[in-house]
Order: sequence, then structure tokens, then C-alpha cells
Amino acid sequence: MTISQAARLSVAPMMDWTDRHCRYLHRLMTRQALLYTEMVTAAAVIHGDRERLLGYHPAEHPVALQLGGSDPAALAQATRIAAEFGYDEVNLNFGCPSDRVQSGCFGAVLMERPGLVADCVAAMRAAAPVEVTVKCRIGVDDQEPQEVLPEFLARVSAAGVNRFTIHARKAWLQGLSPKENRTVPPLDYALVQQMKGVFPHLHLSVNGGIESLDQAQGFLDAGMDGVMIGRAAYHSPGAILPQVDARIFGQDTGQTAEQAVQAMLPYIEAHLAAGGRLHQITRHMLGLFTARPGARLWRRVLSEGASLPGAGPELVEAALAEISRAA
Repeated sequence: MTISQAARLSVAPMMDWTDRHCRYLHRLMTRQALLYTEMVTAAAVIHGDRERLLGYHPAEHPVALQLGGSDPAALAQATRIAAEFGYDEVNLNFGCPSDRVQSGCFGAVLMERPGLVADCVAAMRAAAPVEVTVKCRIGVDDQEPQEVLPEFLARVSAAGVNRFTIHARKAWLQGLSPKENRTVPPLDYALVQQMKGVFPHLHLSVNGGIESLDQAQGFLDAGMDGVMIGRAAYHSPGAILPQVDARIFGQDTGQTAEQAVQAMLPYIEAHLAAGGRLHQITRHMLGLFTARPGARLWRRVLSEGASLPGAGPELVEAALAEISRAA
């Protein structure tokens, strides 16, 4: 399966959430969906601890690195490094509205500078033989999305990008917090779907406020090439991800939440043996059984015990026993 085929359903890059432990857990429940790292700045990739920032388990493929930045030379260098690490895709972020991102002149603020974006992606594509993609909003602040989004897609695709993920909200760089920017600006799915008609040759995925596979399938049936799910896939992974392979890809290759927990135990043992802490992994597992009998006790056992000295796989097994008892 190609990386574009995997992008039919993807799990969004989410800061502080989609780290390597989260992605490994998600991969157990869906073998087919495309997974994304947290956003990493190009400068961090170049100057930082690369193994800590870019390291991942081979089982995570297909996996994409999301970069932030606005300097074509730095982004090109970071793309070369990502390719050496074996990432299947490098995605450039033009959707993040945080103050820290704005001050660095990258993220959603660059929706106002499509020419610079085109220069960035051209440099990245020339740097390494890895697919370069873009994640963007429909516009920022007082921009008219119906005007700026087509121009943005046209100019950036002319630089060689064929695959875009569009968060169907504006980003308000002034007046809204990053958290509010994820929920307050209204969703305009119709505009994103309209872009597929304007640019039929591009691979376009829709993102923003998608909470179920029924909703995702609706967008695919309507002609979108892909759907990216964010918070719903993180907070309720056991209710969504085990169904992805069969429903979206026609391959029954995912594992149930219970099976995923059992499969996580050797991974947890290896992490602890390397000096890690249990809570670094289990914090991503709290929502596995959301809305199921025993879910509250599952969360309590992990939340109260995972940070204690000596906590290990047996705590996860004890939490899983609460699910079995409640079934």
C-alpha cells in the first residue's frame, strides 16, 4: 500500500499526545492508517537530540514526520535528516495557531505568505526522495477562505506538493487561544469539499471536528481522498481504531482494545528496562475503554498507580482485569 493510500484515514499530529508510545499503541489497533508525529521544528531536528525527537519503532510504519518552520534551507536539511531516519512522509505544518509558532514565523501565520510556503516545499522536495505534504487551515484572521484557500493550494501545488490535509476552520491568530482555535471557529466542510472539485488532481484530506468512522466514511463517499481524525482517535482509540482497517481499507487486520493491551506488555517491559517510566506509556491508554463497563476503574488503576516507583506491566494487567470483570 502506498503512503497516499494509507492517507485515506490518518491520525492527526497532536502536540504532547502523538509521541512514539502513543503511535505504537495506535498501530496495534490499525495496521493501515497513516500515523503522524507531534510537530517538531526544523531547528530542533537540526540541533537537538535526534533520537529523542525522531526515534520510532519500526512497527509504526506508515509514519510521517510533521515539521514546523519557514526557512527553506533549514527545512531542506531537516527533510534530509527525516529521510535518513526512514520516515514515509514529511508534512509541513501551516495550521498551528499558537503564539510560540507565530513568533517563529511558521504555522498558520504562513497562510498569509503562500509564496514563501512554495519556496519551502520546493526546497524540501529537492532535498530528499521522500514525499512532502502540507497541512493547512482554510485561512487566518480576516482572510476570506473562498479566496485565499484556492490561491494557496494553487501556488503550493505548483511547487510540487500533491497531497494536502485541510483543517476546515480558520485560525484566529489574535483573540483566540490555541485550544479555542480547535473548537471555536466554525467548520466549513463544504469549502474543503469544493476544493476537491477545483483541484481534482490533488489528494485532499479533510480534518477538524470528525468524531466517528461513520462521519469519515461520509466524506470519502462524497469524494474526498482522505480523512484525518484527531482528538476522537486519541480520547477514544478503542472505539475507533480497531474498526478502521475493515471499514476504511477493507482489511480486517486491526486488534481489539483488549488485544492491544496484551500486545503492549512486552513493549512496556522493554521501555522500563531502558530506564523509562510506566506513566509515559499508560497516559495514552486511559481512553481505551471509554463508554464501556469498567472504564472508570481502568482509568483509576492506571492514573493512581502508573507514576509510583516500581510500577510495571502487572499494574496494566490489574487494570485490564477490571474490564474483564465488568464485561
